[in-house]
Amino acid sequence: MINFKSFHGIVTMISDFMIELNGQGEGCYKLISVDNGYGALVNFVVSPTTYFVDHVMVAVGDKVTGYYDGNAAVPLIFPPQYQALVMVKDSPYQNVKIDYFNGQLESSDGQLRLTISPYTQIVLTNGQAFTRNPANRNLIVVYGPTTKSIPAQTAPYKIIVWC
Repeated sequence: MINFKSFHGIVTMISDFMIELNGQGEGCYKLISVDNGYGALVNFVVSPTTYFVDHVMVAVGDKVTGYYDGNAAVPLIFPPQYQALVMVKDSPYQNVKIDYFNGQLESSDGQLRLTISPYTQIVLTNGQAFTRNPANRNLIVVYGPTTKSIPAQTAPYKIIVWC
């Protein structure tokens, strides 16, 4: 199971990241530097498999949240450098939660429970329809308002199943 961790801040730099793949990787990897405004800085290595929610283009000055596997090995350098699994550009109209959701569609941290409505779009990362039950899986959940209960409950706009 992936141990999703996140870092939120403003993109300060985007540059090419060189990986030797027999000359085939040139320009395919990016290094995105993110500053949280409180003195912490993180570099995200963005690969062709990094999923960008809503397939948005990220630019310097954008507020983003980068998600990475907290159990993955990382080089002991400063600033920390993580392999980005998912990148989310802030939007005032939607929230995003990335986590493992159990059989009751409750997140592993117990903070969010999903109520699937007929209008909830359930798709794979490639945009194709997901026709099974999304429970007991890693999900990228895009949602709006929630209840004030614990856990908060919401009928998400979209669920992206992370296979």
